[in-house]
Amino acid sequence: MAGVKTWLDSWPVYRQLTGADPFGRGSAARSKATDATVSRTATADKVVKSVCPYCAVGCAQNVYVKDEKIVQIEGDPNSPINRGRLCPKGSASKQLVTSPSRVTTVRYRRPYGTEWEDLDLDTAMEMIADRVLAAREKGWQVEDGPADNRRRVNRTMGIASLGGATLDNEENYLMKKLYSALGAIQIENQARI
Repeated sequence: MAGVKTWLDSWPVYRQLTGADPFGRGSAARSKATDATVSRTATADKVVKSVCPYCAVGCAQNVYVKDEKIVQIEGDPNSPINRGRLCPKGSASKQLVTSPSRVTTVRYRRPYGTEWEDLDLDTAMEMIADRVLAAREKGWQVEDGPADNRRRVNRTMGIASLGGATLDNEENYLMKKLYSALGAIQIENQARI
């Protein structure tokens, strides 16, 4: 009978019905597995401050790192913007860097191609730079206006930029400087912070 009593004592429902915790919110709900559980945030080596990449709100995040790997991402309670809270997308942002299905190489499909191929980053960046310069050259205008009243414009109509809502003001500032230096005039963004 002692074995049955020990088994019953280990059962949370029995402890809830017979003990001092009838609502099952304290000791009645605890088990050996619960007592052995340690949160990922408690075992982290360091906490890195970050900003959620999803929208223009700019919710602050605490990124918990252990052995140089992200183990948890939570809202920063010291942030006046989100006060420690994150939306469902922000709460799931850990998957952006830890998901086994995350693409970590540059994927490229050639014109009229049917298959994707992996490129090294240097090759992909060279291809992008070549195409930007070709578009700039193809759409370059030195002068504009009627023949009797030409004005110097030195611009390209071959490049335009529309920044998304996840870009903050600083990133959009740098993009504006880059595209203006390239001669583009069609530059817009959705940054609202």
